[in-house]
Amino acid sequence: MVRLRTMALLLVAVTAAAVAGLAAANFRDDCDIPWEPQNARFTSDGNGLSMALVSNSSGCMLRTKKQYVYGTVSTLIQLVPGNSAGTVTTYYASSVGDNHDEIDFEFLGNVSGQPYTFHTNIYANGVGNKEIQFKPWFDPTTGYHNYTISWSPCMIVWYVDSVPIRVFRNYQQSYGVAYPTSRPMHAYSSIWAAEDWATQGGRVKTDWSKAPFVANYRNIHLDICDCPGGYACSTNCAAAAAPNSGACQLSPEQRGLMQSLQKDYAIYDYCVDSKRWVNGVKPTECGLPQY
Repeated sequence: MVRLRTMALLLVAVTAAAVAGLAAANFRDDCDIPWEPQNARFTSDGNGLSMALVSNSSGCMLRTKKQYVYGTVSTLIQLVPGNSAGTVTTYYASSVGDNHDEIDFEFLGNVSGQPYTFHTNIYANGVGNKEIQFKPWFDPTTGYHNYTISWSPCMIVWYVDSVPIRVFRNYQQSYGVAYPTSRPMHAYSSIWAAEDWATQGGRVKTDWSKAPFVANYRNIHLDICDCPGGYACSTNCAAAAAPNSGACQLSPEQRGLMQSLQKDYAIYDYCVDSKRWVNGVKPTECGLPQY
């Protein structure tokens, strides 16, 4: 734990500078609310947002107006406090249409006093089932924390407060592992009801007397290759991203920090869940280096 905190402090300044270098966006001007806009509230400058889950059929969703292929999206989130069982707050990127690609952060609520579950997943060509989950090493409801998804031609990285918590490398050409490369994505945030599975496998239901459940967001940043669609667009984005060697590997310090965090805080990994393997065969990527 001491090593994790020390290394995190070393990375904070670097990550803060990197985030500052991202293109600042605005929730009100650069995004829209395609689902239940009456449950969204913007701050006067548009740099802050709250989204409410009011009932089991009335939550809220935010989506960036632009689609992109490759880039980094980042925001600060304060999760629902108190008894949040059955609620899911999300921050993710997804394409639209059949055989979609998706990169997920999902935050699964719990009863008061129990930790959230940080759920990560990736879909490529419509196939997911690549879940890794963590328990947080801080209280994500008492303040704002930064959540970042970095998507490059080389790898996808999930970050929490400067800490890389997971990497998924591109082994599509070398090993046939599906990887998102061409479908433009929007970035999304949402809050919705999932009491049938979100908390302890659905055993703990939502206490709707506590509604509305509110998640708060601040300071969205987008460093993206704007891509309305088409193969040529995705090819250009890949070419633009290729010279960035930093998008292809973690530093030794980052690798050490991620390994320490995964050792202490990962609570589920599809790669070691043999019940999930097809015909008893471990997924190909699980035997390959991921950083």
